[in-house]
Amino acid sequence: MIGSAPPTSGSDEHVPVDSPPSPSSLLTLAGHVADLAWREVPAEVQDRTLLVLFDTLGVMLAGAQTAEVRKLAAQFDDEGPAVLVGFDRTSSAEAACWVNGAAVCSLELDEGSKYAKGHPAAHVVPAALAAGAQQRGSDWLAAVLAGYETAARFGRATRLASGVHPHGTWGATGAAAAAGRLIGLDRDGVAVAIDSAAGLTLAPHFETALSGNPVRNLWVGAANNAGLAAARLASAGIGVAAGTASFTFGRILGDFDPVTLAVPFNERFEILAGYFKRHAACAYTHAAADAVLALRSEGPPEGDVVETITVETYRIAATLDRIEVPTRLAAMFSIPYVVAVTLLEGAFGPEATAAARRADPEVLNLAAKVDVVASDEFEARLPDQRGARVTVRMKDGSTRTANVDQPVGDAAHRPLGWGDVRNKVADLIGHDRAKRLQRVVAALPDQPVDRLIEELRKS
Repeated sequence: MIGSAPPTSGSDEHVPVDSPPSPSSLLTLAGHVADLAWREVPAEVQDRTLLVLFDTLGVMLAGAQTAEVRKLAAQFDDEGPAVLVGFDRTSSAEAACWVNGAAVCSLELDEGSKYAKGHPAAHVVPAALAAGAQQRGSDWLAAVLAGYETAARFGRATRLASGVHPHGTWGATGAAAAAGRLIGLDRDGVAVAIDSAAGLTLAPHFETALSGNPVRNLWVGAANNAGLAAARLASAGIGVAAGTASFTFGRILGDFDPVTLAVPFNERFEILAGYFKRHAACAYTHAAADAVLALRSEGPPEGDVVETITVETYRIAATLDRIEVPTRLAAMFSIPYVVAVTLLEGAFGPEATAAARRADPEVLNLAAKVDVVASDEFEARLPDQRGARVTVRMKDGSTRTANVDQPVGDAAHRPLGWGDVRNKVADLIGHDRAKRLQRVVAALPDQPVDRLIEELRKS
């Protein structure tokens, strides 16, 4: 399994490779984007949008404090009106997308969607911040929500080919939808922006993340920049909507079903089905980590009496089986490492992937005892359930097993509410900062966006 290309899984249907372009579906989606009014959005969707924004910005602020994001930001010395989140300065819109995009995904704590099979909010919020600082809060929130729904629909419509990582692919369409709304495009203009963004996507390989190559953290920034550029192309009046996504996603990167794009927002708000992450690691590790926590609740097994640990899970998760973790990113994409640290510490936060922890002999010895196995049982439950089973065998021959059908934080299983997300954000950026951020986000529908920008500029 080590070194193999990860298969894609979790798609709710298979679409032929030669799926034809469908401008009608794109125009229908663009109409939903252009017409979305915040005051007409159901209360539960408004609340969820604000909660997703609070979580995303909290994670972004925390990511901005990492050494790698600080060093990246230092390479951009251009001036401009866009906020660099967590830095007391502004920059160009393009630089802000790169830096804020890296910040939001660098800790592997960003919100996601199991049906989109990726992270819609991370691919939308940086572009919205770069394009809409002068907006009313309600208009800006409508653009963010429209962008999220667009990205999630493209994620649901796309089944990426084996080995293709979702970051930097379909998410660019959501960035284009949000930016297009914010610069005043009509339905036809939004359609051009979304279609053009589909022609500006990356072809990222999962191996980059598994091996811990930090370029992976730039993919989200690339998608946000692509969406912003696509909206500008549409605004210039020199773009066309030609069904590009059906070629990019349906003939090069995977399979694509354009019909799902046209599902009205008020029939299915994708944002209600997302998940929040409580472990600072790839979402594919979370079921195993939760199973370990269940075992620890009965009394943590001592590492030196453990003979073997077997993790059974769905196929794409089972590819995260590497024991060597040369970088922080590699550690976040290793089930053996996540299981070992969680078993020893009872948690897996950002500190779990520090260099000293990755070199800890106790952690490495325990990780070497972990065997990750692909299971047809768990594969068959996708996309609704993303589960795992962890079995610990002791040296005396006894075993302990825990099953997890769904990670904690999924909208369908122990979802995280405002209190849970506030505690998560407080652990990342401090109680007082989290309280202020929550207050500003909650008031955003009735405030100008610059109130939020002012809060985000504080380092």
